[in-house]
Amino acid sequence: MTEEPDRPALYREPRQARSAATLARVLQAAEEIASSSGLEEMTITGVAARAGVSVGTIYRRFEDKEQLITALTERMLERREKYVAEQLRSAEPSLAGVMDAYAHALLQSFADSSNLFPELLRTRGTKSLDRGARTITEIHRLLLEAATPYADEIRRSDPEMALDTVARSVLGACFHNSVRPDPATGEASRHRYAEELSDMAIAYLLTPGRRRTGRS
Repeated sequence: MTEEPDRPALYREPRQARSAATLARVLQAAEEIASSSGLEEMTITGVAARAGVSVGTIYRRFEDKEQLITALTERMLERREKYVAEQLRSAEPSLAGVMDAYAHALLQSFADSSNLFPELLRTRGTKSLDRGARTITEIHRLLLEAATPYADEIRRSDPEMALDTVARSVLGACFHNSVRPDPATGEASRHRYAEELSDMAIAYLLTPGRRRTGRS
């Protein structure tokens, strides 16, 4: 296994159920404040007040605000990975079912704290981008794993490359929706947009590739 020497310690891990519950409350409070007011407005004092704990309780777990933000990033990305995995596991057993589950899961996961998620990746430097890349890699793997049993339905000349293209395209569309000024919001609007993305992906996968010529 490859070691990650530059990966920072996120926080002091809780060893008791009560401490774990307190930590969850702190991270939830931090996410709520950052989502509504932005990362710059989020303070340790404000998080403590919303979580109903003392400032000292937070500092016993986190060295500073940056470490709290790092833990928040980790929490949000892990939540996305788990949600996508759950949705793909429960997908209808077909290529269309997998793509539909993938598109809906991604769009819904980005809708969760949509304003905060892009800010976390944009402003926290290389380590946040690296952590985001690991999540993208994991989500990509989950799709390939779920779609592999139905690979014989794909009519492209290179099914694996086609799935890679679809994974990147749908993920990019969902991320773009989270940062655009007029995103698809509301359950009905997101559902419709996810269906369009799924239909687009399936249409591509079921269409034979163009014949290549000698022209560049």
